[in-house]
Amino acid sequence: MFHFVTPLKNQSSVTPTFLMTGIPGLEDKGLWLAIPFCSMYIAAILGNVVVLLVVVTVPSLHRPMYFFLSMLAVTELGVSISTFPTVLSVFLFDAREIGMDACLVQMFFIHSFSIMDSGVLWAMAFDRFVAIYSPLQYVTILTNSRIAMIGLGIALRSVILMTPLPILLRGLPFCGPNLLAHPYCLHPNLIRLPCADTTVNSRCGLFVVLSTFGLDSLLIVLSYIMIAKTVLGIASKERRLKALNTCVSHICAVLVYYTPMIGVSMAHRFGKHASPLLHALMANLYLLVPPVLNPLIYSIKTKEIRKALHQFLFQKF
Repeated sequence: MFHFVTPLKNQSSVTPTFLMTGIPGLEDKGLWLAIPFCSMYIAAILGNVVVLLVVVTVPSLHRPMYFFLSMLAVTELGVSISTFPTVLSVFLFDAREIGMDACLVQMFFIHSFSIMDSGVLWAMAFDRFVAIYSPLQYVTILTNSRIAMIGLGIALRSVILMTPLPILLRGLPFCGPNLLAHPYCLHPNLIRLPCADTTVNSRCGLFVVLSTFGLDSLLIVLSYIMIAKTVLGIASKERRLKALNTCVSHICAVLVYYTPMIGVSMAHRFGKHASPLLHALMANLYLLVPPVLNPLIYSIKTKEIRKALHQFLFQKF
């Protein structure tokens, strides 16, 4: 049962704390919820660490496609590690309070790594386009230095765009009750809590979403339109199928990433009267499912990863 402190008169001088509900309506089922959540986190962390180690240690995978895959593994590790501490504290230890600064730091890292994730997926779509459109110049176009610059650009974009959001929130008064609908801090949830005008925060958040997820999804679609156009120009049916087969893993990763995100957005826009439980579950799926499934997708669908994984495990064990 939750107990809220009565707002103080001089609220602006008091650093607020937030109360994380976990899953609305299931607050008393924390230990049972901890089992699937912790299992998914362990799977996500182990899966992405293994993919990262395999790409780094197996020389045959030192190619652009797999460098981008290692970037994807790093960003998904970042998302998982950013949310795991508070999920663990809420479900296992029923420790639901989080301070303002800690909440804003967590929010910054969750959204920053999510934006990086989206950027890497676009970079991987560009990689597939170059590999199919200009296979002979593939390695000369996507050199190690250019890949590093793309990775640095993705990281800098995320940090620069996300930095104003916690700063803007930090300057707003919170009069309570400061109840969060998730076991972690998300910007859409936080901007509903201040007892002041949050128009600037909302517009800034919308700009970040459109200039990252919106732009990246558009570029991914355009990349695949160009890929489809290039593939249709290949005379040999066998070569067409081979070219398309190299895109299967990435297409699955894009669907796994963007489908829950679209579902969350649709639920917020059109499902305002839906159960809070539905909103919470969809938000958790959006953050948890891609880090769990993507290592499996690439391990199952990519022959080179499967071979390298067997080689890595055989050498190590």
